[in-house]
Amino acid sequence: MAVGFATALRSEGIAVPVGSVATFLQALGTLGVERRSSVYWAGRATLVRRPEELARFERAFAAFWLQREMMWEAAPEPDLVALGVEEDDDDDEPDPVEDEGAGGDEQLVVRYSATEVLRNKDFAAYSAAEHAEARRLMAGLRFGGAQRRSRRRRPTRSGRLDLRGTVRGALRHEGEPIQRAFTRPVSRPRPVILLCDVSGSMEQYSRALLRFMQAAVVGRGRVEAFALGTRLTRLTRELSSHDPDVALASAARSVQDWSGGTRLGEAIQAFNTQWGVRGMARGAVVVVLSDGWDRGDPGELADAMARLRRVAFRVVWVNPLKASPGYAPLARGMAAALPHVDAFIEGHSLSALEHLAEVVARP
Repeated sequence: MAVGFATALRSEGIAVPVGSVATFLQALGTLGVERRSSVYWAGRATLVRRPEELARFERAFAAFWLQREMMWEAAPEPDLVALGVEEDDDDDEPDPVEDEGAGGDEQLVVRYSATEVLRNKDFAAYSAAEHAEARRLMAGLRFGGAQRRSRRRRPTRSGRLDLRGTVRGALRHEGEPIQRAFTRPVSRPRPVILLCDVSGSMEQYSRALLRFMQAAVVGRGRVEAFALGTRLTRLTRELSSHDPDVALASAARSVQDWSGGTRLGEAIQAFNTQWGVRGMARGAVVVVLSDGWDRGDPGELADAMARLRRVAFRVVWVNPLKASPGYAPLARGMAAALPHVDAFIEGHSLSALEHLAEVVARP
């Protein structure tokens, strides 16, 4: 019977090797042929190798084992489609699908994910409940800087010869260097510096971006956070709390110029003088989150960005307005800073922030 079934499968266009037939025969010897379900699964497990062969296997099984003629399936009745929102049910009520035996048409409920919609929605259009959900989703973001080669080295099986390790090993064998030792450099993540604009023009985005900064500070080491307004405010300590509500409340108390004016040139120049050029920004990935609206001198901002670019590994500018239809960087501050950035990306939604994490981690 096993050979006859293999012949039926080959007539359906399924390639059945001799070894598979032998395995199928052994399975039948163990399971028997009394139960058709055992025969079916034994054949499916041993004789089918590709998913597209399943339909042909079932037709051959029906013709050979169940002695039924193959018939064209009737065209299926159209299903009634209803759209629903994906949400958690608090009760145990069944889905709104009618029983087939009740005489009604079967209703197919197609649901869409509210989380997926939220990922692509602009922060400025969020409701209070959506802001709370977005803050929860940001906790799952993974934020890591680009890797760089460290001066530290670790033992390995191949690489650069480690003379000290080789001599140390030779001392265990009376001075004979029987086994050589090798080392290779260790990779470490680059520091990441986040400079967030908290002026009035960024009010619709600053709170969501600060939550993103808090997740970045908590999620990995060597992340520094600053607020940009009319002055520079360091927020790394305030955002290091694992409780987002506590962290954001502490940051709001520390920023004295929240929703005020913007002097990006002075603030970034202050960062360069106090922190960046002294060592914090050297070899780091610097991310500026701002719409580019600046009340200060554009020339001062250009000089500050040029100075920052000389010491940083990469400068990324995140502008939430870049996603607006017909946007062009015509603001004086944005136009002055743009020649000194390596990447100019959007920052208006959760998906845009996920893309930012990929850009920061790019080698």
